[in-house]
Amino acid sequence: MAGNPERRAALVDAGVEVLAREGARGLTFRAVDAAAGVPVGTASNYFTARDDLLRQIDDRLHRRLAPDPDVLAELMKAPKDRSLVVALMHDLIGRVTLDRTGYLALLELRLEATRRPELRESYTTSVRGDLEHGMRFHREAGLPGGDETVTVLYLAMQGLIVEHLTLPGVLDGVLPGVGVPEELTERIVRLVVPEK
Repeated sequence: MAGNPERRAALVDAGVEVLAREGARGLTFRAVDAAAGVPVGTASNYFTARDDLLRQIDDRLHRRLAPDPDVLAELMKAPKDRSLVVALMHDLIGRVTLDRTGYLALLELRLEATRRPELRESYTTSVRGDLEHGMRFHREAGLPGGDETVTVLYLAMQGLIVEHLTLPGVLDGVLPGVGVPEELTERIVRLVVPEK
């Protein structure tokens, strides 16, 4: 296996682009090579198999879509109440909107995991890890509500994000006078998260 970490990262990012654009069936080493602008055969020198590439894309996307530590630190200076949860969810929506390609690639990974048991196991572990991290973060930060609140908020926000990034017209005007995604995010938090 080739050892140039910058080239490997570029190939993984090219894999993200291919996955989001073409779906899992279009994710071939040749397509990754083309997207990365490297000679044919390069990706096969960096990944043992397609499953290896998929696992590395999963890892990369979770880092790519994670909160910016500086932004998070600034947000966490606010009082630990429902308004802070709204701000955190706005940050989440902002991140996935800015990296729409990355989020769409995560959705493709999710779909591919339904067809491939070995990918399902590793992807379930990474997504469950994210959910458990969110629960732990919420508890340790002293935010209102508990694990049930975080779980319901996670499910509601996932639904909003999927609609917003894939079929935004579904939610436009569904609640008159409520803007999507900003005001709808606030409504979700208000319905799910207790005042304190």
